[in-house]
Amino acid sequence: MRSGAPRAVADILAAAVPQIAERVPEYRVQKAWNTLVGADVARRTRPQSLVNGCLHVVVDNSPWLSELTLRAPELTARLHARIEAVQSLRFTLGTFQAEPSPPAERRERRATTLDDGDRRDIEAAASAISDPALADVARRLMTTARRADHARGATR
Repeated sequence: MRSGAPRAVADILAAAVPQIAERVPEYRVQKAWNTLVGADVARRTRPQSLVNGCLHVVVDNSPWLSELTLRAPELTARLHARIEAVQSLRFTLGTFQAEPSPPAERRERRATTLDDGDRRDIEAAASAISDPALADVARRLMTTARRADHARGATR
């Protein structure tokens, strides 16, 4: 049965799998972090976890940690207005991983071409499989593995 208004996938998943419901606010914080706190703060911080209404945020240097600790009431109010589950903030000094590379850069790394010998080896191995669908899957897996070997500089 259809309802009149569209629903967010997160809401549907939360209704179907109750364990996900507690993680949805944390996901929303992480997804909207730049918008919620602004580009300057977002560049120096990463939300790590949301437990019992307290959002744990890692800050990459001491001056920003001091600044954000002083601004905690303002930031908490701003976050709570958008995501009710956020009741308080806890800032800690730490390090965080850089943002993942954009898809275009990742695609360039994967674009390693195979030579004729690689293609012949893969085709010979896949042709030994009688099921065409399974042979196609094996062909793709072997191609991916061979490209990864070339990208790492590994030899056959």
